[in-house]
Amino acid sequence: MQSRKLIVDVLAQKEIGSTVEVKGWIRSVRNSKAFAFFVLNDGSCQKTLQIVIDADLPNFTEVTKLLIGSAVRVIGKIVESQGKGQDVEMQASTIEIVSATPEDYPLQKKATSLEFLREQSHLRVRTNLFGAIFRVRHQLAMATHEFFSSKKFFYLNSPILTTVDAEGAGEMFTVTSLKPHELKAGPDFTKDYFGKQTHLTVTGQLAGECFAHGLGAVYTFGPTFRAENSNTARHLSEFWMIEPEKAFMDLEEDAILASDYVKYLINSAFKHCSDELEALRGYHEFQAKQEKQPFTNHLEVLDAVRNSEFLQVSYTEAMQILSKSGHKFEFPTNWGDEMQTEHERYLTEVHFKQPVIVKDYPKHCKAFYMKQNEDGKSVRAMDVLVPGVGEIIGGSQREDDLDRLIQRTRELQMNETHLQWYFDLRRFGGTPHAGFGLGFERAIMYITGMKNIRDVIPFPRTPNSCEF
Repeated sequence: MQSRKLIVDVLAQKEIGSTVEVKGWIRSVRNSKAFAFFVLNDGSCQKTLQIVIDADLPNFTEVTKLLIGSAVRVIGKIVESQGKGQDVEMQASTIEIVSATPEDYPLQKKATSLEFLREQSHLRVRTNLFGAIFRVRHQLAMATHEFFSSKKFFYLNSPILTTVDAEGAGEMFTVTSLKPHELKAGPDFTKDYFGKQTHLTVTGQLAGECFAHGLGAVYTFGPTFRAENSNTARHLSEFWMIEPEKAFMDLEEDAILASDYVKYLINSAFKHCSDELEALRGYHEFQAKQEKQPFTNHLEVLDAVRNSEFLQVSYTEAMQILSKSGHKFEFPTNWGDEMQTEHERYLTEVHFKQPVIVKDYPKHCKAFYMKQNEDGKSVRAMDVLVPGVGEIIGGSQREDDLDRLIQRTRELQMNETHLQWYFDLRRFGGTPHAGFGLGFERAIMYITGMKNIRDVIPFPRTPNSCEF
């Protein structure tokens, strides 16, 4: 019986003369009367395995009629390759056709637009581009668990259903078992499944704060939902968030943790996904040429970030720099104004030319749970800004003063009844604590260089789109 191997192992082990079995999908076909070539991929790596097929193969005629996308099982001998760009290839002795693709298979060898591929989310992972993206996504997920585990954080599965609008923005999806006529009449949520109005969560942070006060340090990594009617290249209705929380941690420690995490993600991608990153670099260079746009090698940007110190400045300093820059911004740069992406990128790419952590934002710009500074105007919040995208992480030291926290919720007219358990965390052994949030898809965009967030999540959910 022949040993079954993944293509990634065949290419790495280079066992010349051994006979093995591989299974996968045909990426390209070249035929002639005397022999044929398949390029085979099984998803295990970015590279492919060339299959050499001689005319004396019993089902040679049938096999050479196969089209791209067909699934096959191949047994053959590993031999040194005579072609360029590959060390080994397989001389096929047996080819079993598992599934022959018909002519209307929508994915072809020629380049296909991303817009079209978004409509083929169930098939697009079979392309070289999306195979690379989703292997990088996997590696970044593994790196996340490795990083926080090494820092003695415990993994917390936070709830998806909640009654709390943690961000105070009101952009939440309501989950209900009430019938349409009951909703139309004016819903009585006391008769609903949970006896109260319930939503899909926008964050796992509050649950993280709860468990940090028992386990010391936790992180959540799960789906979150926002009913924001925004159809931009940077917004999703369903997305994944990583949110660490640690007791007895202040904002300065939080900033160090966040910058170390960003570097760890980039290093992990370089170490484990070099082929994928290089393929993505090539794709972006090709696209730039097609669109006659200047090409920026995002791998060079990432390399600089992972080897940089993350400079720290206050929001006040940052706005002064922007105001005095002489640069014409679309959005204002007065104290109290929201810092926009154009401001963040100016700071990191033009002024400092390195990653920057901006701290102590105006209170009215940030969520209710952030610790208030003594000036009464600002809070202990931070944003981690990186060249290329601007903000990649947002975090804060949480308010541990119960009276101040209650006063802030009243200023924002929040439902205090739903927050009594959150207040209890301060009443019963509360501590200074801090944490941050990173949108996983935003991080994947940054590391892969992709420009649209729909291209880094398997099945994007956006306004008017919830396919598959």
